[in-house]
Amino acid sequence: MAYIPHTDAEREQMLNIIGAKSIDELFEAVPETHRFPALNLPPMMSEMDIVAEMQALSEANDHAGDFAIFRGAGAYHHFIPSVVNHILLRGEYFTAYTPYQPEVSQGTLQAIYEYQSMLAQLTGMDAANASHYDGATSLAEAVTVAKDVGRNKRKRIILSPYINPQYRAVVRTYHQWGDLEFVGDDQPYTTSELIDLIDENTAMIAVGYPNYLGHIENLSLFAEKAHEKGALLVVVANPIALAMFKSPGELGADLVVGEGQSLGIPLSFGGPYLGYFACREDYVRRIAGRIVGETVDQNGTRAYVMTLRPREQDIRREKASSNICTNQGLMALAATVYLSLMGKNGLRKAAELCYHKTQYAADRIDDLLHFSVDRLQPFFNEFVVKCPIPVSEINALLSERGILGGVDLSEDYPHLKDHMLICVTEMNRKSEIDSLVEVLKEVRHE
Repeated sequence: MAYIPHTDAEREQMLNIIGAKSIDELFEAVPETHRFPALNLPPMMSEMDIVAEMQALSEANDHAGDFAIFRGAGAYHHFIPSVVNHILLRGEYFTAYTPYQPEVSQGTLQAIYEYQSMLAQLTGMDAANASHYDGATSLAEAVTVAKDVGRNKRKRIILSPYINPQYRAVVRTYHQWGDLEFVGDDQPYTTSELIDLIDENTAMIAVGYPNYLGHIENLSLFAEKAHEKGALLVVVANPIALAMFKSPGELGADLVVGEGQSLGIPLSFGGPYLGYFACREDYVRRIAGRIVGETVDQNGTRAYVMTLRPREQDIRREKASSNICTNQGLMALAATVYLSLMGKNGLRKAAELCYHKTQYAADRIDDLLHFSVDRLQPFFNEFVVKCPIPVSEINALLSERGILGGVDLSEDYPHLKDHMLICVTEMNRKSEIDSLVEVLKEVRHE
């Protein structure tokens, strides 16, 4: 069957009925510069030939398995137990999607319930929803909650400059038509300078834990000032780090959001990923997504129910907090299986390996002539290195040796010219770190 099943005769008949001479005439109202261009497609090929052609094209890609990876910045190379994929491949989960008839979707509801329970425990929050598209979307939805809590009277949204730049861009896109005032990320504010921006007009302040540079900031300082002024503290957290450090909830956070890709989800060329969102009980009715709860049926047997669905399709539009309706069900299931397999001890072990390997790499690099590591604050998983030459040149040299180097921070932070963000996870063997250091030794200082 052709992709467009209509014959030329059928198309001509439809055009005659509506009074058009050609398909092109249907689009005359659209300026030519905005029309989809004519496609210069090659001759038809069989499916077998197409597969061979696509396979040949894919070979031009570098394969992550062939590289020692020292790049993070929001997408991390962690170990994934094989059981995770084996569970996901079960037929019951292939169509995991919104349970519009929740009472007959007990398996799906239980998976969501377990996911939410573990995320709430990990973040120190009272509840978590059934996930968003990614970490950036979760942060954007946190702004919506803060605006709603402030009854639209508080207009100031403070974003730490050291939240993932892509997250901050999505937040602004989300709320571009509102009258919110976004401040804080227009220059490299220090912690004290950022705290000083909080005033009576502030709806929320968002900070990273760890932040984009890997630094662990004192969340209690932000929480104290934010709550004094009646604002919310939103924490963008790396879930692996939460297995080792105090939870944001313990430190005074009101909302905790972030990217759940680290929890059993592969890099996958950038997606699909998993945005998690957890909150204190006071804000449960204001968040987007779903809340699944546990109860018993008429026979006293444990059962799972869709407790809350605060979105525009289910309640009066003017009372909806968001029009988000998609739960990244399969990705949330992957995180659930991963967390279940790892357990508290396993997750902490992974976090400790990340921490200690990061410290080892930082120590080795800091000993190199003309390289220096930023040690002004404790760091986890990632750290900043000042380099003697442009980062792009160093990464080109590393790539030749089978090493994927760090992120060039000057692209998003002009004041960090010639600074590289290096990431180390439990996947980086000591020999790989030593190889990285050996290549850096070859860098010539101009």
